Amino acid sequence: MEEKEIEKRTCIRFQIPGATISYQFKEHMEEFSPLVDMSRGGVKFIGKKPPEIHTEVTLNISIPGEIIPLTIHGKVQWISFVEAKNQYFIGVQFNPYGEKEGENYPGNMVKIIALEQKYAIKDKAKTEKFEIN
Repeated sequence: MEEKEIEKRTCIRFQIPGATISYQFKEHMEEFSPLVDMSRGGVKFIGKKPPEIHTEVTLNISIPGEIIPLTIHGKVQWISFVEAKNQYFIGVQFNPYGEKEGENYPGNMVKIIALEQKYAIKDKAKTEKFEIN
């Protein structure tokens, strides 16, 4: 019997041109890693030295035009080596939003929704056709 692959993502992924991520794990600090895309639930970026899967990380996402980076806590869910670039794609799932220790500040969700509305609509407009009656 053929199994259908289930899409795990329920959030819209969008790109923010020029956005970068700085992160630290153990003794390694990496700054200005290119952000590939993000959603309300996570982020994909390029790094030179990846943390191990399931490592807790704190990300500082720098968005062009914004003065203060967005600080988000999450866990590395997957890593993929890109041989041609000698770098890694790193996927991080954000921790829940709330007031408890280890959770992300709820205001960050509001900021991410605003970014989604700003950038996801532009992405959609580039790829979809719109009909006017």
